[in-house]
Amino acid sequence: MPDATEPARDPLAILTDGAAAASRSDDLDGAIETLLRIAVDATGAATAVVFLQDPDRPGLQLAGATGLAPDALAGLAAAAGVADHPVATAVRERRSELTDDAAYLPLIVATAGLELVIGVLAVQWTAAAPRSVADRAVLAGVTDLLAVSVDRARLSATAAERSDWFERMAHTDPLTGLANERTVGRILELELARAGRQGGEVSIVMFDIDDFQATNRDGGHQAGDDVLRRVAAVLAESVRLVDTVGRIGGDEFVLVAPGSAGLTVARRVLEGIVSLPAVAGRPISVSAGVARFPADGTDAASLIEAATAALAQARADGRGHAVLSPLADQP
Repeated sequence: MPDATEPARDPLAILTDGAAAASRSDDLDGAIETLLRIAVDATGAATAVVFLQDPDRPGLQLAGATGLAPDALAGLAAAAGVADHPVATAVRERRSELTDDAAYLPLIVATAGLELVIGVLAVQWTAAAPRSVADRAVLAGVTDLLAVSVDRARLSATAAERSDWFERMAHTDPLTGLANERTVGRILELELARAGRQGGEVSIVMFDIDDFQATNRDGGHQAGDDVLRRVAAVLAESVRLVDTVGRIGGDEFVLVAPGSAGLTVARRVLEGIVSLPAVAGRPISVSAGVARFPADGTDAASLIEAATAALAQARADGRGHAVLSPLADQP
């Protein structure tokens, strides 16, 4: 019978536990903790520490440890940053170092045909002794599983970030960061349905930048983009939390505002835009047309038509005007 105090060295159990930690856990910290515990339990080591190279930060970052007190851990983390420390050497030279009382093994993954070092496993024993073939095999396996776990977690994070980016791009205008035409249209339909059920109102405001084509002609498209971003910033700052503002055309913006406050919000936007500095020698101003549900229309198409007609009247009146649809009572 084996001594119960001896480290468990059953290869199948080690392989099973390690593979489960690497492949089934969505928690990288939990996977690292499990794999470090396997390394310690299977080899009789006193401590095990993992350092990782963070793509967004220089140097090695402590990612997990077992068997070390906080003060000793802080000391090791500081020492690992020294160029001639075995941890740093393992990364720089991409090779393992195994002595009678310590082991330093680089975590290596293959990416696009290249082998990259993404971290180091550092293991120490309290008593110096030649390490067995089994110990070496366990540490090599744990190192590979750690590398796989870290790489898998980073790939998953990258995929999630990319998915979030595509989701944002699907709903926002890339130049201004406001909602795009499709998103505004969907929100308008939802707000109209809600107001119809509750007997409420919805305001829609169409904004158009005055003389935008002249700005593009005189200052170029870079100046035009600058104007669009500045107008979008004022719009985003001027609306209420319940409002939705988006860009629906070259220099056209739209506001969907639950309730009857559309004209009030439109005037606040115009006041904010008046204070903007000139671009390419031309002042920035916008005109606005306002329509309200149900007075000016009972569906999205009729409301947009009414707001567009009001916008045309505002532009005819001169720069920086806001006009309420003729079908609604002027305040």
